[in-house]
Amino acid sequence: MSESATQAEHRTVLLRGGEVHSPADPFATAMVVERGHVAWVGSEGAADAFASGVDEVVDLEGALVTPAFVDAHVHTTATGLALTGLDLSAAASLAEAAELIRAYAGARPADRVLIGHGWDASRWPERRPLGREELDRLTGGRPLYLTRIDVHSALVTTAMLDLVPAVRGMTGFRDGEPLTGAAHHAVRSAAYASVSPGQRADAQRAALRHAASLGIGTVHECGGPDISSEDDFTGLLKAAADGPGPRVVGYWADTDVERARALGAAGAAGDLFADGSLGSHTACLHEPYADAPHAGVAHLDAADVAAHVTACTEAGLQAGFHAIGDHAISNVVSGLEAAAKALGLARIRAARHRVEHAEMLTPETVAAFAEFGLTASVQPAFDAAWGGDTGMYAQRLGIERARTLNPYAALLRAGVPLAFGSDSPVTPVDPWGTVRAAAFHRTPEHRISVRAAFTAHTRGGWRAVGRDDGGALVPGAPADYAVWRTGGLVVQAPDDRVARWSTDPRSGTPGLPDLTPGNPLPECLRTVVLGQTVYVRPGE
Repeated sequence: MSESATQAEHRTVLLRGGEVHSPADPFATAMVVERGHVAWVGSEGAADAFASGVDEVVDLEGALVTPAFVDAHVHTTATGLALTGLDLSAAASLAEAAELIRAYAGARPADRVLIGHGWDASRWPERRPLGREELDRLTGGRPLYLTRIDVHSALVTTAMLDLVPAVRGMTGFRDGEPLTGAAHHAVRSAAYASVSPGQRADAQRAALRHAASLGIGTVHECGGPDISSEDDFTGLLKAAADGPGPRVVGYWADTDVERARALGAAGAAGDLFADGSLGSHTACLHEPYADAPHAGVAHLDAADVAAHVTACTEAGLQAGFHAIGDHAISNVVSGLEAAAKALGLARIRAARHRVEHAEMLTPETVAAFAEFGLTASVQPAFDAAWGGDTGMYAQRLGIERARTLNPYAALLRAGVPLAFGSDSPVTPVDPWGTVRAAAFHRTPEHRISVRAAFTAHTRGGWRAVGRDDGGALVPGAPADYAVWRTGGLVVQAPDDRVARWSTDPRSGTPGLPDLTPGNPLPECLRTVVLGQTVYVRPGE
């Protein structure tokens, strides 16, 4: 393919000789891009009429063209630091984690604070995290901040605690246990304060390059005062606006609505914590955990939610909440009910507020999501990583409660819009893997078709920011697309009768790659955002 990697928005390009995934023409093999937007999609024969009037003709050589993916929940700087730094997500035991920490500390003698991510003791034979004295020995007594895979708790060395002397009196500090709550937030702030502006910018660039290499055209950054910093947030938005790469839509998790607006956020939303996580025993439940004598912690009650939704709606901004446990989700729903009574249901629905994660849903809360027009911004990779009858969810909740988690089919049946994301670095940026995880959910009744999952990871992400013009390759849409090397295209759905009908030409259903577990995932050859190439696979 000869398309220039520095293609300007005003150039007119004809792509032909491949497969173009478009609802405008299920059998399209060609597409014209003009002024950063899709101008036409159609058949190979009709493409001849455009060939002489374009600036460039791209021979797809049989490749598949799809809308670029949208990752609807990312922590960009943390993702970049995990990509370039200490990543324990692949450690299969306490001993492996210890050796990775020792090697990393030895290789970074100049770092004032060591930062790492990804430990998950629930996967280790020892079933325990590293203790503080062990970490002190592994690091030679240096400050270390090491987040659990869900980023809702952290291990630290004694030297790290000494950088925040007041932490020992904060909520979430229990000597000898991972930090949670306020104690965790305070130590996280101190750790990230040690990252220089240059290191932060490098991490952000690394994360966005990585996303582009996987066919992602847009990421939703979830920042906030307890998560990152204002400089981190505004720096990322500026960097994304100034250079070619995936576009970044920023959410700032703060009840100060005007501050969120001043920072350039699309909403005072994202990880505005109604609760914590299941892995760290901090998600707020109606009934206690199966493996702990408590039910987690609520950070927002219904009155808090109502006040925030009302303020955001009146300000013309999206509200949104991180809510995982069933009690936390009930608090969000009750707050929405109160806000709807005060402002009217139509205004609430029109605002397209969001809930992140939304794992422990019930039929009643699913119906409420539909009533209030809430977008469920969810992460199917969570189920792939922790679902099933022997996974972390079952350890925390017991098998029966675990089987109710992440009910994507029920959400779609109720008419709740889905937007898929990774929550990276909690789970990796992996869009086709995410689609596969939803289509092959560990609980069969929660599975959805590959087409529905793909839509949630493309068009769903655009809709989640209040835009209905993107995420599908149709005339007039932004030219955000990815080119893929893949095998034959099929239609996959949980109900075989649906799949058989969808392959009939009369259905007009365009095919997608076969994502059956074990099959190789598509390989990204090129990613284009608003007509500008932001990634080209080496050698293409």
